[in-house]
Amino acid sequence: MSVRKQIAFPDGVYFITFTCAGWLPLFEITNGYFTVYKWFDYLKQQGHYIVGYVIMPNHVHAVIAFSNTGQSINSIVGNGKRFMAYELVKLLKEQNNNDILVQLEQWVNDTDKQRKKIHEVFEPSFDRKECRTIEFIQQKLLYIHLNPCRYEKIRAKLPEDYIHSSAKYYYTSEQGIYPVISYMELQDIDLAARR
Repeated sequence: MSVRKQIAFPDGVYFITFTCAGWLPLFEITNGYFTVYKWFDYLKQQGHYIVGYVIMPNHVHAVIAFSNTGQSINSIVGNGKRFMAYELVKLLKEQNNNDILVQLEQWVNDTDKQRKKIHEVFEPSFDRKECRTIEFIQQKLLYIHLNPCRYEKIRAKLPEDYIHSSAKYYYTSEQGIYPVISYMELQDIDLAARR
């Protein structure tokens, strides 16, 4: 479900998905996976929790526990996408990848051009599902972690083999490239308390 309307609550656990414009594999092309990790770092500094994730070549899935910081979840995700977009464009410029930069410029709609937007790096909306039960979080983590095994260009044999994923932690109890908090630990955290 694409989110264009406001998420009503200031906190909660959400399964979030956002996609590169035109499904271009921008994370792979730029080797810009670190841009997502930088956003995760920022989220942690603000009091949020990364429960699980996978960064695919052209999209990101994450289970994030958002604390009440007084900022809407839509704004938090939107600002994160904006930050990552600037970083990815910078990397494309450093690579002199003009063909893709031109394509991203052409995808900017007239309204956004009037607001001085130059590149359409991500699809305008993002998908989200509220995770109200442990079973639902487990279901979403399984989906996230199996993504690289199903993706034709990657075809990881085991979920924990793909480094840009939290699967290693959930399958081996050893943190992977980016540390996450277990969904079980969230039960002891009051996300509604204003940070």
